[in-house]
This record gives sequence, structure tokens and C-alpha cells, in this order.
Amino acid sequence: MPGPPSPAASRPGPERVRPAAVLFDCDGVLADSEGLVNAIVAEDLTARGWRISADQARETFLGMASSAMRPIIEARVGPLPHDWVGALSERIAEEMHRSLQPIPGALAAVAAVRAAGIPIAVASNSARQELLAKLQRIGLEEAFAGRAFSYEDVPRPKPAPDLFLAAARSCGMAPEACVVVEDSLLGGRAGIAAGCRVLGLTRETDASVFRAIGAIPFAAMADLPGLLGLTAA
Repeated sequence: MPGPPSPAASRPGPERVRPAAVLFDCDGVLADSEGLVNAIVAEDLTARGWRISADQARETFLGMASSAMRPIIEARVGPLPHDWVGALSERIAEEMHRSLQPIPGALAAVAAVRAAGIPIAVASNSARQELLAKLQRIGLEEAFAGRAFSYEDVPRPKPAPDLFLAAARSCGMAPEACVVVEDSLLGGRAGIAAGCRVLGLTRETDASVFRAIGAIPFAAMADLPGLLGLTAA
């Protein structure tokens, strides 16, 4: 007859250790915005002479800040207007207000983390105007009040660690005590570079890609509370 489990066997795995704070990406993690944004970017670039589909825009720019997108685009179509980033952000924000929906399970996951008394922040490669519009539309503006960071708030966008370092500071926690929730390779690398434990949502990125950088893949936001040690495994 087998004996009781050893203490090591009964301890939670590293993916189920309760974090000191949870740092969320926005696009593809909280807001189901990737398709909308990719369609707008594809339409804009096609009009400028780069015939590109929404799917191709996703493959090229997933997780990338518009400031990092600009040199790639200008190499194909020539100089962009000085206000291109602002105009694109305004157009995206308008579309968000009309039709954006949350990622399935995201609102409940955020609510579970808050109910457990764990501080949260959001760190996004979106422009500030876009980010606030997305959070407002999906009903999370208040949840992240004072802890919503866009690439405009830090020296460097993802994959640099700046956004997640700022988000961890806003929660009053050391980065290594925080969990980052991401859906892109660039974002996952940023979380790893910041010293955080990274959980990678596989809606947009293969699980193998996350494992290769040391992140822990998971399939659905409904699974997040369990992975954070907030519910039974």
C-alpha cells in the first residue's frame, strides 16, 4: 500500500505559486483586439503601397509597438507622415470604442486576482490613447487605474523589460515576485528580461515558442486563477 505523498510531491509546481502581483499584457490577453488592429494596420499599409493582409500584419507586427513598426514600414513604402502614429492610434481607439470585446475568461480572471488581494497592473506596447480606450471599452479602466502603462510611459517598448519593471514598481513588488501574463514572443521576452515568471497564453503564439524562452504556456484565461494558485489544480 503506498504511503503518504512526500512534502516535495505535495508542493505546487512553479506555475502554481501564488504571486505577489500579476502584470497583464492587454492585446490578446485582456482585450480581443488583435484582429481589429491588424485589419486597420493592413488597410493603412495597403493604401500606402504595401499590399498586406490582416493575417500578414499579425505575423509581422504581433506584440510590436508602433514606434518599432515605423522603420519596418518605411523601408517598404518610404517616409510616413510625421503624425502617422498618432493618427493610427486615434483610428484604432475609435474602433475599440465601437466593437471591442474582452478575451473569453479575462474579466473573471482579473476579478479572481483582485478578490485574492493581489495587486495588478497592465503593461502594453499600445499607445496610451489606444490602451485607455481598450480598458474603458471592456470595463477594466477602474481595475487598472494608476497602474496602466503604455510604451509611451517608458524609455523602451517590449521586448525590453522597461514596461514590466514599471508595472512591478507600481505594485510595490520586486519583479521576481510577479507573474507576467502575455500572448506574444516579444512580450514574453520582456517579462523574462524583467526577471518575472511568465505565463504565455497560446491564442496567438505556439506553446513551443513560450517554452523555448522559459515561459509557461497555457490555453485559456479561464485557467489563469488555477495557475496562480488561487483555485484547486
